[in-house]
Amino acid sequence: MSTILSVIQVLLAALLIFLVLLHSGKDAGLSGAFGIGGGGSSVGGGSMVERNLTRATVATAILFVLNTIVLLNL
Repeated sequence: MSTILSVIQVLLAALLIFLVLLHSGKDAGLSGAFGIGGGGSSVGGGSMVERNLTRATVATAILFVLNTIVLLNL
């Protein structure tokens, strides 16, 4: 069980890093390469994608923390 949770932890960590890098910063960062950071001039599509990206990042972070707590208690 510990091995499976450890593999899940590594996958969650990689996914969390990827999701954080997709967020647009001041200069649209890496997310500009994928068309996510519309710079505020998009017609509503960019803000919805950014909001969903934020939700996915928060959900992944919560799963990461919960998995860490479970691994510590084993």
